[in-house]
Amino acid sequence: MGRILAIDYGSKRVGLAVTDNLRMIACGLMTIHSKDLIAFLEDYFKKEVVDEIVVGEPKTLKNVKSDSARFIDPFVRHLEKKFPEKKIVRYDERFTSALAHQTMLMGGVKKKDRQNKATVDVISAIIILQDYMSFLESSRR
Repeated sequence: MGRILAIDYGSKRVGLAVTDNLRMIACGLMTIHSKDLIAFLEDYFKKEVVDEIVVGEPKTLKNVKSDSARFIDPFVRHLEKKFPEKKIVRYDERFTSALAHQTMLMGGVKKKDRQNKATVDVISAIIILQDYMSFLESSRR
């Protein structure tokens, strides 16, 4: 069984998180500039077995796609063409940035570090991945 990789996609930066080989733990991987993402993924997939890619899907409180979906839709189509062997799942990412900030605050992260958007992006990707893993586990019951 391969890993699951989560992507919190932004027009400038992308937060990445990945599971362990047993798909039990979600870990932050890194933040990368969006223009460098595909090259990074190509290299990463040569080193690690990844079966599934979860892409955060931004929605409004009314459960419709948010304005930032205009960046994510073409990105997901490109992913599907570039990596047709990977299962690509879009997963609701509402509130992940707020949860990331709250997590850092509760974890005692200094104010200066909480303002680092790259850190927020990685934590958001971890939250997306952990939520997705919980969804998979509950659907097995």
